[in-house]
Amino acid sequence: MSGHFLNWTSVLLAFLLEAIIVVLLFRTLRNIRRLRRKNFTLRQEQEVVFEFVHSIGEVFADAEEVDMDSLLKRILFFATKTGKAASGCLYLFDHARAKLYARAVAGVFPPLWSDSTLPVEQTLAKSQYLEQVVRTHPVPVGEGLIGSAASVGSGIIIPDAEIDARVPTYEADFLKIRSLLIVPMRFGNEALGVLALVNRTDERPFGSGDLNLIQAMADQASVPIHYAGLKADLEHKRQIDRDLQAAQQIQSSLLPQQVPQIEGVELAAFNLPAFDIGGDYYDFIPIDDEHLGIVIADVAGKGIGGAMMMAVCQGVLRTRAQQEQSPAHMLAELNRVLSANLAEDMFITMLYMVLNIRTRELKFARAGHERPLLNRAANGRPEPLNAAGIAIGLADAAVFEAAIKDVSLQLEPGDAVMIYTDGITEALNEEGHEWGFENLSNTFSEASPAGSEAIIEQIHEKIVRFVGARQQYDDMTLLALEVH
Repeated sequence: MSGHFLNWTSVLLAFLLEAIIVVLLFRTLRNIRRLRRKNFTLRQEQEVVFEFVHSIGEVFADAEEVDMDSLLKRILFFATKTGKAASGCLYLFDHARAKLYARAVAGVFPPLWSDSTLPVEQTLAKSQYLEQVVRTHPVPVGEGLIGSAASVGSGIIIPDAEIDARVPTYEADFLKIRSLLIVPMRFGNEALGVLALVNRTDERPFGSGDLNLIQAMADQASVPIHYAGLKADLEHKRQIDRDLQAAQQIQSSLLPQQVPQIEGVELAAFNLPAFDIGGDYYDFIPIDDEHLGIVIADVAGKGIGGAMMMAVCQGVLRTRAQQEQSPAHMLAELNRVLSANLAEDMFITMLYMVLNIRTRELKFARAGHERPLLNRAANGRPEPLNAAGIAIGLADAAVFEAAIKDVSLQLEPGDAVMIYTDGITEALNEEGHEWGFENLSNTFSEASPAGSEAIIEQIHEKIVRFVGARQQYDDMTLLALEVH
């Protein structure tokens, strides 16, 4: 009996052992299959990522300039392909980082904001209309799903969009949103934009695996976007540098290379731009054998625009000088010519003088410029000379001509006249103090007996010593005239 029991027990144990081995083998085979599928999926994703990196690299290879639109389209193409999305959209920040704008759209991407006025008939008839709606609608940071992803800096996954109140609903079937995936495009600690995918093509909802993969791709894509932006900024800077170089050449050609040599009259001048391109202009204009025009101006606008305005001023002055010896009439003519062409934020202050070389009579008119200083040899006390007028470009012809007047004075031997721009008196030292009118007037008085050259040299020397190493933000121009 016991032997029979032992035989039966052995058979049962052998059967159980075989069953366990079969179960283990089945589980092992199932795990192997699952691992193979997982490995296959990972290899596919890896290939997509490699293809993505290679494709993005092609945009930069041997390219002086990067086409940002082409780059963004490629990024969105691979994102929708990898995420198996029916449509997608790539948003980037504007320069102020206050709003996001759609820069690339793939498929029929429904607007992610509630808009009951969206005409379905028009979207059906014109597929480009829907893309235009999305592209032209800015998304403020922190507003809606797109703005929230950009603000928080983390992804949003909505498996069932139809029950989520944050997702807009549309009656048209081709606009319905079933599943939604939104990830920020991060470079370091900063979001450059947002990538949004709508509806998987296999009708499955987006899952956490999709979120992780698309987020990784978005972060990888942020690197070329960042450097493409730097290249664009660099090219913009190069263009600015080219404009500045052109403006500098224009300005250099406008300013006198030397002062006129006139018997009985000593002239001197200096010009010190605060930056590469200044807004100050001065000139000596021969009118006839007995008259010399002298002009100083400050253009409220730098760069190529200011330089061009200087060129126009010089052209009008030199063309009209021989026909018009009234400074007020000359400035009125300039206002008529320039007012229609000046930008809203640009105007010109100008002082124009006409010196009769034979009689030493000096006429001048002032269009909102600093008052000239007269130092009489008889008393040695500089006094500012008043003249009515307003800046060029601030009023129409009738108002300007009614306001501006000629002033005439007779110069005596030893008398000196100085004209300047406000950069002289408003020059700042390292403590933030202005050099001021009093210092200018006192130096003018002290240097006048030695002549115009001495006036210019002493004022220049004192200003340079006063400001020290501090960067100035306004140009300095000074002209001195003395008669013998």
